[in-house]
Amino acid sequence: MKGNAANPRRRRREESQTERGARNAERGANSQRLVTSSPTETLREEAPPYRVSPAAAPSPPTGERDGVRGQLKFIDLFCGIGGFRIAFERAGARCVFSSDWDKFSRQTYAANFGETPHGDIHSVAVADIPPFDILCGGFPCQPFSLAGVSKKNSLGRKHGFQDVKQGNLFFSIADILDHHQPPAFVLENVKHLVRHDQGRTFKIIYDTLTDALGYQAHWKIINAQSVVPQHRQRIFLVGFKPGRAFEFPEFPDAGPKLASILDPAAPDKYTLTDHLWNYLQNYAKKHQAAGNGFGFGLVTGNDIARTLSARYHKDGSEILISQGPRKNPRRLTPRECAKLMGYPDDFKILVSDTQAYRQFGNSVVVPVVERVAKRVIEALQRPVGYRPDLVLMDRKGEAPVVPKPPKKPVHYKIQRKK
Repeated sequence: MKGNAANPRRRRREESQTERGARNAERGANSQRLVTSSPTETLREEAPPYRVSPAAAPSPPTGERDGVRGQLKFIDLFCGIGGFRIAFERAGARCVFSSDWDKFSRQTYAANFGETPHGDIHSVAVADIPPFDILCGGFPCQPFSLAGVSKKNSLGRKHGFQDVKQGNLFFSIADILDHHQPPAFVLENVKHLVRHDQGRTFKIIYDTLTDALGYQAHWKIINAQSVVPQHRQRIFLVGFKPGRAFEFPEFPDAGPKLASILDPAAPDKYTLTDHLWNYLQNYAKKHQAAGNGFGFGLVTGNDIARTLSARYHKDGSEILISQGPRKNPRRLTPRECAKLMGYPDDFKILVSDTQAYRQFGNSVVVPVVERVAKRVIEALQRPVGYRPDLVLMDRKGEAPVVPKPPKKPVHYKIQRKK
């Protein structure tokens, strides 16, 4: 002590170190409070319902960070059986982390990709997720889907963000975006998300991603019937840190018919029993008489199917394949469901039919995600600030100009695409 008192320079240095340690501890505590705060509590306190850490800074793509040009990294949240993974790997990216709470989906995922996803995302520390460039997540749609909301209302259960089990999983995404600050994200959900709770749910999600987390977000409802024979509308939310230009891909007006995915030798076990077929017909007649639209969907190979849902295992009523007037219709086989969702022919199905129907009904349409993925990767590989909506025109505005070293000064103007 006497030595320190006699040496004022050493004493000042030790005091400075002590002050720095106290400041770092305080910052760590503040950061910990942010990450572990309850999303539902924040939702009640303020709007937007999420506060981003002021110390967070955008991370460059790993291609830039690692000095490697090319392959970008993504994480696969609520991965199900891997529809997002197939799409993004086809587009050239590499998966570095996956997570899903359902044990049967993890079994299918492991059989096809050679690795078992982590379980419930709540059990994974945000800091333990490896660095990545793109967050992918088809967060559970049941709290927001029209069918899910109707069912929960009939049972007196809460839906939307108030669904304790699945409703607040979006805020797990927000936590991960806040901590890692990736350059981009791609989210998918049912189209009813836009209208749920009179639009308030979607506004909270959109404001969290943009105002709180600082992303430029784009969204579009895409119908998969242009790439698979199924009427399936889903909303895609794509976001980038500022400076990235993005446009959703265009899809053709017409797509394939059911004949392209049907198995002409489907086993007889998928044909409806007389009892079930009579029940479905009587059920449809009862609701038609009451003016409701409930009923089965009977289709042929020349048609486009209704939306495949996770409840298809119950009676298959939304998509019944006609087998002529002398035979009861049949369900789709699990392999036909895989094709209906755009999965490759060699995709392994090792679970029961019931689990397979649930898994494909909850999945994404792979070709749709693949087209979106290619656009996202293109946007990340272009220079920050790239503007495809700006072109160089000559002063007369007649044709695009390829700039060359001019002999005389030439004046250009910037013209926006209409």
